Order: sequence, then C-alpha cells, then structure tokens
Amino acid sequence: MSTNGFARVGALVVATGAAVLLSSGVASAHVTAKIIGESAEQGSYSKITFRVPNERDNAGTVKLEVKLPADAPMSSVRAKPMPGWTAEVTMATLDEPIESHGAEITEAASSVTWTAKPGTRIAPGEFGEFELAVGPLPEVEELVIPAIQTYENNEVVAWDQVPGDDGEEPESPAPVIELTPASEDDDEHGAAVAESDESDEGSEESDDTAAAADGTDDTARWLGGAGLVVGALGLGFGAGAMMRARRAGGQQ
Repeated sequence: MSTNGFARVGALVVATGAAVLLSSGVASAHVTAKIIGESAEQGSYSKITFRVPNERDNAGTVKLEVKLPADAPMSSVRAKPMPGWTAEVTMATLDEPIESHGAEITEAASSVTWTAKPGTRIAPGEFGEFELAVGPLPEVEELVIPAIQTYENNEVVAWDQVPGDDGEEPESPAPVIELTPASEDDDEHGAAVAESDESDEGSEESDDTAAAADGTDDTARWLGGAGLVVGALGLGFGAGAMMRARRAGGQQ
C-alpha cells in the first residue's frame, strides 16, 4: 500500500473513533436518577439523587423540573436545600387515596422544581446534583421520573422518553430507578436475633442457677467439714479431761 493509502486509512480510523466518542458522549450526557448507598426496596424510605450535566458550551443550566408519577405516588417528598437554588414541591390530588401510617392520603407531590438564583448556574463542562428524600417507594419494578432541563438562553430540553421493548436507549431518555421487592429477611433476622437473645438469657439464667447451686453445695460441704473438725476437737478435749480426772483420783 502506498503512503497516500496509509494516510487515507489512518484518517478514516481517526474520524470513526472521533464519531464513536462523540456519539457515546452525547448518549451518556443526560439527566439521571439514582439511589446511592441506600435501600431501593419497595415500601422503604430513601434518597433519590438527580445528576444534571450541562450539555451546552454557550449556556448554563438554571432550572430543573422532575415529574413524579401519578400512578405510583409517594406520600413524603422533601427537597434537600441547595445553596444558590430554590426548590418548590407541587402537590396534586390523587385519583385514588393511599394509606400511610394508618392515615388516608388524598394528595401527593406531582413535581419538584429547582430554580437558580441570580448569579447561580450549572456552567458548561460542569454538572449539578439535586436530592429528594422520598417514601414509601411504590410497589413498581421501575420508577420513571421525566425531567425538564432549562438553560439560561431559554432553551428547554425534555428528558422524558421511556426505553422501548428492544432495550435500546432513546434519544432523550427519562431518568429511571429500578426497585426491588420488599424483603422479609429483616423481620426474620430480627426474630432470629430475639430468639437468640432469649436463648442466651435462658442460658445465662441456667448458668447463674447452676453457679448458685454449686456455691450452696460448696458452703454445705465446708460447714459439714468444719463441724466434723469441731466435733473431733470436742471429743479430744473430753477424753483428755477424763484422763486427768482419773489420775487425780489415783493419787488421792
């Protein structure tokens, strides 16, 4: 192959690699939601972290709105304070009330909006993280939370597409959190621990009783031995006194 041929092949390889890198960067730079370091079990209380990368080179992100699913409501939704941002939780009436801690809940959070204060933004090349304390997590396999990202130049990007049946990621994927069924291991573990504690307490009581019995036996043996010694000494003194009395009578 000539030198020009090698050059053309090299240029094609570089261009292909650059295209792959750029396409993977675009596909991965979207708003995501994760539960980090905490339980993601249905029915539990946890913290959702929304990670928001800035995709634009000429504008910063100044607003984020997340829409909570109406068909999988959560009775408690609280936003963590974030310096330079305000958070507003919007409530909505539920089509069907839900029960939480024995009380009937007729409304729940439908969306949460973070808005940057003047002079604050997620600058190009940076990302921000927004946190919600939520619960109980609904009894669904996936919690889909569409997000709307707004830039300071008034551009709005909606991350609201759900992955298809083929599993391929859509162009503007919505944040998705996978939830696991509630586990009974905690209850079983608690029962096992309680049973173990009761068993240990019973063992300790048995040991204490046995120790007390051993102590009583030792005391009885000691007292019995001491009594025998005292009795022997008494007999010895009595015999000595009788012998002295006989000797005194003989001398008279």
